[in-house]
Amino acid sequence: MILPGATLGMLGGGQLGRMFTVAARTMGYRVIVLDPDPHSPAGRIADRHINANFLDGGALHELSSVCVAITTEFENVPSDTLDILANTCFVRPSANALSMTQDRINEKTFLQNNHIPTNRFVAVTTENEIASAFKLIGSPAILKRSRLGYDGKAQWKVESVEEALDAFRKMDSAPCVLEEFLRYKCEISVVLARGVNGHIASYPTAENIHVNAILDTTIVPARVSHIISTKAQKIARKIADKLNYYGVLAVEMFAMRDGRILVNEIAPRPHNSGHYTLDACVTNQFEQQVRTLCGLEPGETRLLSPVVMINILGDDWSNATPAWEKLFDHPNVKLHLYGKSVPRPGRKMGHFNVLDKNVTKALKLAKTIQSKLKF
Repeated sequence: MILPGATLGMLGGGQLGRMFTVAARTMGYRVIVLDPDPHSPAGRIADRHINANFLDGGALHELSSVCVAITTEFENVPSDTLDILANTCFVRPSANALSMTQDRINEKTFLQNNHIPTNRFVAVTTENEIASAFKLIGSPAILKRSRLGYDGKAQWKVESVEEALDAFRKMDSAPCVLEEFLRYKCEISVVLARGVNGHIASYPTAENIHVNAILDTTIVPARVSHIISTKAQKIARKIADKLNYYGVLAVEMFAMRDGRILVNEIAPRPHNSGHYTLDACVTNQFEQQVRTLCGLEPGETRLLSPVVMINILGDDWSNATPAWEKLFDHPNVKLHLYGKSVPRPGRKMGHFNVLDKNVTKALKLAKTIQSKLKF
């Protein structure tokens, strides 16, 4: 066990790293952040910020010589970086788990090989493979870059071979997956924490609503049947076990109209759809990340209140600073801002949680506040 007073490392300085840093420092740990952005949200509040890229040998040596354990805030950290750091300190999640989930071809193949339901897909690595892949998947389909895509970036809905070829070229002819386009009932996710002893503490199933491929709203408990929620929980746990995963893991899924559940993506870290845990659960997902990194038992995940989470994007600064007073008029609303100085359209600047014993009322108030923030 790694106890308070020790120094922990965080690869990545965005909002997830910032909220990890808050949790760790609250629990008595020191935190060093490694991130190439000199103004990173996490770096601003950490005990120390190493301003370097993730493959800088000197920076990695400096980080590992001081930190007892190191984790990540996003999956696109090079797995080689984790291999290097693992020679001198604890690294969770492992390089193997990260490499499996940071590449869609690897991820989809992992799901298929372990008999975990996902939508039909074909790997596409050259232009010559597109026509045959499209014939197998059918129209419409989604072409996704295998690496570096998030929040709807690097993916295209295509309805013909010609459109698929054009999209492939727009993504620099990088390896992709062509997936069937699904008409699902709703999107759901499960966030869990798996400790070094294999014990899993799972949060309630969440229902997610996306706008322009960016998460907009999370509703907990999800408005799905107990059967669907239980299936989702079992799938997420199976994935964590098969990956031999240590840390916080999120699994995004589609609930289909025929009762099936298909896995969309795996996130080897705390997740946007788990931000409700900051105010609505006994233990939030960032404290869980600290606990699992330090070899401690995961905390209790019990839901204290139904809750609705709303993302705040840079779009809300379109005319002026958002009307925060509209939010603070309500005592059951909790605001979290990420310390980002430059708002841009589509950029996640913060979120707020609305707690109410009635989730329908929470959703209604959340949407009312969301509509008023811009004015």
